Amino acid sequence: MYSIGEFSKLSGFTIKTLRFYHEKQLLEPSAVDPATGYRYYDNANIERARIIRQLRKMEFSLSDIRDILDKYDDQAEMLDYLEGHKKTIQAKIIQYQNVKKTIDNLIKNEKEAIMTMKDSGFEVEEKQVDPILVAGVRMKGKYSDCSVGFQKLGRAFGRYIKGKPLCLYYDAEYREEDADFEPCMPIKQHVEKEGFSVRQLTGGKCVCLLHKGPYDQLGRSYARILEYVKQKGLKMNCPTREVYIKGPGIILKGNPKKYLTEIQMFISD
Repeated sequence: MYSIGEFSKLSGFTIKTLRFYHEKQLLEPSAVDPATGYRYYDNANIERARIIRQLRKMEFSLSDIRDILDKYDDQAEMLDYLEGHKKTIQAKIIQYQNVKKTIDNLIKNEKEAIMTMKDSGFEVEEKQVDPILVAGVRMKGKYSDCSVGFQKLGRAFGRYIKGKPLCLYYDAEYREEDADFEPCMPIKQHVEKEGFSVRQLTGGKCVCLLHKGPYDQLGRSYARILEYVKQKGLKMNCPTREVYIKGPGIILKGNPKKYLTEIQMFISD
């Protein structure tokens, strides 16, 4: 039997820690003198202390260590448990690495977006937009689906297309899966095609801003326009237009950092 002082040296735990572990029922003495309250430890306690120290190095909590020791008396079973725990940690490492990559990309993209906004020199302005003959296809879905609409328009009106593609957005709010929008192509003459709306798109006065950069960063430019509209006390009308002055080609995606999109928000007089 070992006194608490002797056991402290053997286990590598301070007397204060041993008392604390006793209170937590994690490492109980083999005997306690009822008269003096002195704690005494044996060789089994030494082995339990060794395991506790190893588990603490692996950052298990005290409650987890107590549960492990209570559940796994056999060393082979404990090793199997640790093997499973290692696999869990490995999976978390991969998950955290992916999270880190996401954060790194976010920081990089945000810094680039801020620099692009500063360097672009584009300012919010008010201008008059002329009427334009367009062919459009009304859609509901994700905003990214507009590319499908442009492909349909290209196949149907190829030789009649004249001008930059544009998209009308009819919702007054952001929609995740069921956005209401209409990809359009300017055309040089009125040609009816089944499933498409061919019409004169009305002009009018709008607040606009030329956005330089990827489409997923358009929100920054929308925020600048909305701030301008509120400051001026203007009333906006739907739909909002996006005119794609420079974007991905039919074959090559191009450099999203160099995309140019004009946002047009029409206002009432």
